[in-house]
Amino acid sequence: VCVISVTVIEARQLVGLNMDPVVCVEIGEEKKYTSMKESTNCPYYNEYFVFDFHVPPDVMFDKILKISVSRLSLQHQFHHKWAMLSDPDDITAGCKGYVKCDIAVVGKGDNIKTPHKANETDENDIEGNLLLPEGVPSERQWARFYVKIYRAEGLPKMNTSIMANVKKAFIGENRDLVDPYVLVQFAGQKGKTSVQKSSYEPIWNEQVIFTEMFPPLCRRLKVQIRDSDKVNDVAIGTHFIDLRKIANDGDKGFLPTMGPAWVNMYGSTRNYTLMDEHQDLNEGLGEGVSFRARLLISITVEILDTSSAEIMTALWEITRPSSVSSDKKSQKKHTVFISHSTMSVPFSRVTFYVINKINDSYLDVILTLKALFFYQSATGKMEEFFLFGSFLEATMIDRKIGDKAISFEVTIGNYGNQIDGVSKSASAKKKKEGGGESEEEETELIHNSSDEEAEDDGDLTSVPSTPPMKPVITDRNYFHLPYFEKKPCIYIKSWWQDQRRRLYNSNIMDKIADKLEEGLNDVQEIIKTEKAYPERRLRGVLEELSTSCSRFVTLANKDQNLSGRTKLDKERLKSCMRELESMAQQAKTIRSQVKRNTVRDKLKLVFNFLHRLRFLADEPQHSIPDVFIWMISNNKRIAYARIPSKDILYSIVDEEMGKDCGKVKAVFLRKGFGPAGWTVQAKLEMYLWLGLNKQRKDFLSGLPSGFEENKATKGIGIQAVPPISLVYNMKQVFQLRAHMYQARSLFAADNSGLSDPFARVFFSTHSQVTEVLSETLCPTWDQLLVFDNVELYGEAGELRDDPPIIVIELYDQDTVGKAEFIGRTFAKPLTKMVDEHYGPPRFPPQLEYYQIYRGNCAAGDLLAAFELLQVQAVHSGRAALPPIDGPTDSDRGPILPVPLGIRPVLSRYRIEVLFWGLRDLKRINLAQVDRPRVDIECAGKGVQSALIQNYKKNPNFSTLVKWFEVDLPENELLHPPLNIRVVDCRAFGRYTLVGSHAVTSLRKFIYSPPDKTANNWDEKEKEKKKKKKKKGEEVDEEEPDESMLDWWSKYFASIETMMEVGGTLIRLIYSLESEFGNFEDWLHTFNLFRGKAGDDIDHNVVDDDRIVGRFKVRIYKSIKQASEMTIPHNDPINVLIRIYIIRVSEFNLHPADINGKADPYIVIRLGKSEIRDKENYISKQLNPVFGKSFNIEATFPMESMLTVAVYDWDLVGTDDLIGETKIDLENRYYSKHRATCGIASNYSVHGYNVWRDPQKPTQILAKLCKEAKLDGPHYGPGGKVKVANRIFLGPTEIEDESLKKQTEEHLALTVLRHWEEIPRVGCKLIPEHVETRPLLNPDKPGIEQGRIEMWVDMFPMDVPAPGPAIDISPRKPKRYELRVIIWNTDEVILEDDDYFTGEKSSDIFVRGWLKGQQEDKQDTDVHYHSLTGEGNFNWRFVFPFDYLMAEEKIVISKKESMFSWDETEYKIPARLTLQVWDADHFSADDFLGAIELDLNKFPRGAKTAKQCSLNMVLKEHELPTISIFKQKRVKGWWPFVARDENDEFELTGKVEAELHLLTAEEAEKNPVGLGRNEPEPLEKPNRPDTTFLWFLSPLKAIRYLICNRYKWLIIKIVLALLLLIMVGLFLYSMPGYLIVGLDFVVIV
Repeated sequence: VCVISVTVIEARQLVGLNMDPVVCVEIGEEKKYTSMKESTNCPYYNEYFVFDFHVPPDVMFDKILKISVSRLSLQHQFHHKWAMLSDPDDITAGCKGYVKCDIAVVGKGDNIKTPHKANETDENDIEGNLLLPEGVPSERQWARFYVKIYRAEGLPKMNTSIMANVKKAFIGENRDLVDPYVLVQFAGQKGKTSVQKSSYEPIWNEQVIFTEMFPPLCRRLKVQIRDSDKVNDVAIGTHFIDLRKIANDGDKGFLPTMGPAWVNMYGSTRNYTLMDEHQDLNEGLGEGVSFRARLLISITVEILDTSSAEIMTALWEITRPSSVSSDKKSQKKHTVFISHSTMSVPFSRVTFYVINKINDSYLDVILTLKALFFYQSATGKMEEFFLFGSFLEATMIDRKIGDKAISFEVTIGNYGNQIDGVSKSASAKKKKEGGGESEEEETELIHNSSDEEAEDDGDLTSVPSTPPMKPVITDRNYFHLPYFEKKPCIYIKSWWQDQRRRLYNSNIMDKIADKLEEGLNDVQEIIKTEKAYPERRLRGVLEELSTSCSRFVTLANKDQNLSGRTKLDKERLKSCMRELESMAQQAKTIRSQVKRNTVRDKLKLVFNFLHRLRFLADEPQHSIPDVFIWMISNNKRIAYARIPSKDILYSIVDEEMGKDCGKVKAVFLRKGFGPAGWTVQAKLEMYLWLGLNKQRKDFLSGLPSGFEENKATKGIGIQAVPPISLVYNMKQVFQLRAHMYQARSLFAADNSGLSDPFARVFFSTHSQVTEVLSETLCPTWDQLLVFDNVELYGEAGELRDDPPIIVIELYDQDTVGKAEFIGRTFAKPLTKMVDEHYGPPRFPPQLEYYQIYRGNCAAGDLLAAFELLQVQAVHSGRAALPPIDGPTDSDRGPILPVPLGIRPVLSRYRIEVLFWGLRDLKRINLAQVDRPRVDIECAGKGVQSALIQNYKKNPNFSTLVKWFEVDLPENELLHPPLNIRVVDCRAFGRYTLVGSHAVTSLRKFIYSPPDKTANNWDEKEKEKKKKKKKKGEEVDEEEPDESMLDWWSKYFASIETMMEVGGTLIRLIYSLESEFGNFEDWLHTFNLFRGKAGDDIDHNVVDDDRIVGRFKVRIYKSIKQASEMTIPHNDPINVLIRIYIIRVSEFNLHPADINGKADPYIVIRLGKSEIRDKENYISKQLNPVFGKSFNIEATFPMESMLTVAVYDWDLVGTDDLIGETKIDLENRYYSKHRATCGIASNYSVHGYNVWRDPQKPTQILAKLCKEAKLDGPHYGPGGKVKVANRIFLGPTEIEDESLKKQTEEHLALTVLRHWEEIPRVGCKLIPEHVETRPLLNPDKPGIEQGRIEMWVDMFPMDVPAPGPAIDISPRKPKRYELRVIIWNTDEVILEDDDYFTGEKSSDIFVRGWLKGQQEDKQDTDVHYHSLTGEGNFNWRFVFPFDYLMAEEKIVISKKESMFSWDETEYKIPARLTLQVWDADHFSADDFLGAIELDLNKFPRGAKTAKQCSLNMVLKEHELPTISIFKQKRVKGWWPFVARDENDEFELTGKVEAELHLLTAEEAEKNPVGLGRNEPEPLEKPNRPDTTFLWFLSPLKAIRYLICNRYKWLIIKIVLALLLLIMVGLFLYSMPGYLIVGLDFVVIV
């Protein structure tokens, strides 16, 4: 179960003009939308979304979370981070804006950390607060990921043989029964190859291309071979490639690269069934139980230059050459559209995407590679490998399969698989029949049939399985195979590319990691058991690590030029060598820094080395597949074991050899699937060896010596043939002694919540059981089990150093049916040979704890010791063995006890028990518990409580203290548990078990007498106190006017500072119980369990269903001396409980309604009293502010469990529980930490900080001193007080109604605040606080449904009544009125063209509104035909609003829709939006630009239009800012901005505005009109004449347009025209004048 919560807070800098943005949050298939915000590029939402998932973790990792446009990594929790938005369909574009969000992923039992209140300037620093994983740069590039798919081999049948036979009958063609294709998934995109019809060995030579940002936030790539089917495609096998393992992001790192390399795929068994119940294994979920196929792939990454035009090409022409596929249909052209990254991430990442995506489908790009590819050179030289195995022992065979003969089959890849391995493909067989052998045939990997292998290699035929053999009975539950002297062997010949170097390097690093882990576990054990000198062992571990890392560098450097070395091999080798060199150096440095006091810190650092080594050792490029061992009965696969091939790989260099190569190893076979996955079906003692065939001479070297080889007699060259069995002629006889002392914290297997446990010990073919101890989870058997005549084969020396393991299984004995399995553990015995002395230091063996496991879950501990003693063959048996003491207890019959030298040394202890009471007991068998009693037992001794006569009337015990003496081991780690059982005494002497509890460790109950010596306080501490006080006084001096302050002032100040001292601040605590040890300083509370434990529960989480009540007790354990307990009376006591509920914290409530909201209200329950505040529900809120206090009277102990629940109000039907929190008030009441009423930091007699407790500080201090028998308090002159030889300083004056009075209260309060410093009795007293408690819902166990902030005060009714409750009512928002006068605009861009002149102009008007009140937006009038961008308005906007000063938010109450029942309250930031528009008559107005001013923090306006620039927006965070709430009135010029085509900001105008803020009262006294209306009208603007419409006064407009603008041009044109006319006239008149002149001359 997992919950993902996403809060979308706001968005900024969205690209686009005047948009109406909506955010979509998508996870997997589920989508949720925010509301739409109108006309804004920076919308504010503050909307909360919750997604519930009930799927396995592996499926969760592939869920994709998207939130409107970018990819982000999620590390469990993000708070107020900015997600960068980018367009997946436009990879050349940059950032498209930012979304601010909170994201949390909560699993069962997870705690969400409360984020510290960040500085608002930090939160608004977008670049410094991006939502990205650590190490990922904010500027990322686009990249192409090329996944090349070459070929696959070894595919299983995926169709029934019946259909194939029908086809063969009709068509006469035998075809392969699989139609494979490859599907690749990465970052939410999918790509697939073509389908290769009927081929077990398909060849694709195709590639899939993904375009994604780099580095990608998706960390793994999924490659899956699928079988194409007309009905439903099925996965054949799946492989995940972790990009972190094929890349390195360091300075000398490399881009992701891989291959060409084979990847092996594992999944369900290879036999085809129509309904495969284990299909999940083929999807990559869980551990595969069989080899499925292997695939040759490579991956390369290319960083794109997005400025290149080539990148934007969207269509590709793809032609598949006919040589690639025999299918004619696939030879046509494909035109495929490239879909760019949809920006997705595994579930642990977050992605924001564009809502209006062009294309939602994932389209694939498949480009054809050149068909010619040299497999040999690319993937390594083919070599013949030899796998040898010998079965030395097969025991613990389940009795269900013991009646039929059993054989074991070993497979590597498909080699050795005789039942469901695949025969060669049809095409390959045809080629073989035709006599032609292609190159492909030679590199064939599937040589399955033994006959074919014999043809290829005459000297060796594989023997992959043992001969069938009938099992022999071991005991009632298990059988074993009679592999006595004769041990069957198997051997398999196989062919693989020689990539051993990869495995060798992995093995070296694995061995370094194993040694390191062993050393670190030793150090932890030394620290845990408090042994001496853990630092010495840690230094030794670091020395060894440093040497081993240096050795790796030497070994890994050789064999650099092997064939088939890929780029990843080379880069990875360099990277590993660098890392290990660095690790060696760091280990040396840390070694020199290890001191006794730094061991724990350094241990954490060294564990980081271990994690890094494990990561490096995991080789991403596979080579040889894993080895599977199958147990086969009746030709069916029963159980398997999977062994990594690298673990058994041989090398001549010891460090490179696999850790299990040439060694006898215990192998457990299991079913591996289904609910009984942890049950063992068989245990094998097995020897395995894998190496090159040419290195075969060494394959028997690690076997226990003393055997003869038994070979198959047929064939020539018999020396080279491996044996089919080994015959041992050397055996040793031993006696095993199992000292079974006790077990603790076992699994509850019965309905009573207990078990009837016994242990079964297996060694070799022998088995014995301990006695059954009834009704206990902590049995002490104290029993010696002796195994005589245990025969082991091999040399004595080898058996001494490496004896076989012992298996111990624990069962619960049931009267009906077979015993139920509880758990299992393993142990190695301490071996003594005949010639060794039985004595110190090795013998007798010491008792040790062995962890018991039930599947993967811990199920208790076993305390035992095991010794294996060799028996001399010549003697009858026991003569040479140490003696065994006979039974000492006649009652136990022939049962042998653990001998004295091994059983722990005992000391007499006194255990005192203060029986307090029982709480919350549930019904048992439908009957109420009425007369309960508690039985306490430890190591066979115990005590019973008094009987509670009437549980309903008084659940406390009448007789409080009882004690008993018991013998316990001196070694505290061996102490047995304390068993608590509660029984109900019913009529007729019947006793019914109510519940039980086992206290595993008595260590914390050890009574240590108080130290009577008290050291005097030294002067340094005195000085420290003085300094502290001075600081406190400074804070007081800076306090604002107290009349303006209330409780919320103190609360918000505490949130902002998170300070714990000083001033009048409140401690903000997550949970008092977690900080003060559940208040168990006086009473310990133990949950009583009943019922069977569940298998699937997390053992760290308490299983609430099994809890049937609680037992309150005080336990002291001391060595023979009584404790000095002061015992309060436990009679019923009346208490006034005052509960203050403040609000739901920043972690919103889980939505309860369909609309994603809730209508929460408070319900308080205490005993039979209940307060339901249903009429005051808060509509449609997920973080409501309640601000209420409730009084309730209670009687302890009957009413001590307080429940505070939050319910969702529903109009129809019953109200739903959202979540509840429970508080044990009784433990708080009796705690020495004084949790009744928090100690305030200051003492005040009036005002918001008034002292709440009915007792004054002096009375409290006097009472504490009296109870602790301390000297004091003594008040002295000069502000001093002395308590227990310690002097405290403090102020002595108090203000009361503006008069200063002398008082000792401040002095007493100073002592109370430092009470933990008082010697012997001091402890921290609970300060004034606010708790943040998780709300849990029983239907969703372990998952928080929100958090509630609250605190509880308790006042005994027998003392003076407390004052009235503090008023914590939510602050009412204050009414304000913002008056905005738009005076002028300037340089507004000109949008219109004039019809006549073509001149640019704009019809300007300004629009404004407060965020969240878009429906109340106001417009100025229009300044028509502005030719310069200048506009004159003198226009007033008036915006009334409600404002919460402390939260800096505007409060708006409105109905969500017309169908809403009541109004919903919204809190949004105070932001003023001003926009400039161009008015159009016949089309929509044009948006020109906008400015948004945060009224709490905006840049001061420029004095003139010239000084107003774009930097006022771009560099807003660098400029000094002002708040209108402090400044009240401000005037200046601000820029209008918009984005251009390149998504960059541009200046689109300037506005001169005046902002004036008034309270509602001030506004009422000085009313003003809107626009230029009365009262206080503004002057009309002095606008140029052209601003009116030209068609109303055309002559006037023409006069202005022509005369004013073109005056000089007209004058010039007129002058030119006059000149032209004169010249024309002159030319026209000239001939006449010439004629007249000539006439005149003639006359003359």
